[in-house]
Amino acid sequence: MTTTVDTDAEEFGAHPRFAEALRALGLEDVLARIRRFPEATRTAAEAAAAIGCELSQICKSLIFAADGVPVLVLMDGASRVDVERVRKELGAGKVTRADAGLVRETTGYAIGGVPPFGHRTRTRVLADRSLLAHELVWAAAGTPYTVFPIEPRELVAHAGATPVDVRERTA
Repeated sequence: MTTTVDTDAEEFGAHPRFAEALRALGLEDVLARIRRFPEATRTAAEAAAAIGCELSQICKSLIFAADGVPVLVLMDGASRVDVERVRKELGAGKVTRADAGLVRETTGYAIGGVPPFGHRTRTRVLADRSLLAHELVWAAAGTPYTVFPIEPRELVAHAGATPVDVRERTA
């Protein structure tokens, strides 16, 4: 079996599946804005430090299981997801954080590099409204070393996300 390597994706540092998704969405210009770092940007804090932006400008792509069905939640990097609020939003009986196997099976990417779209399977997507407070946010480009900038409303639209309020409230 022969495999082909997407040289453009390799050049920009994007995961080939993610690069393909960008092209399919008409977002080829995003490829040139992808930033690759020598150190991992697996966590929101690592990504914000590498980029030099506010923690809340990082878009985390998190997979949960709602009654066993995967759902993607897009959350700002400074906040945590309130699982009970997600459960209510979805009308689910039980919502849990997905394990690494379900994340990879659902998205095709490893935890720490999951982009907001371009996944192996189509899932329901919720985007916390806190992301919309920024002019620009940064999200993973399919690897733990790459990120890309995008306008939040464009992110929500291309991810097919429903804007919701699902972040934990601080006391």
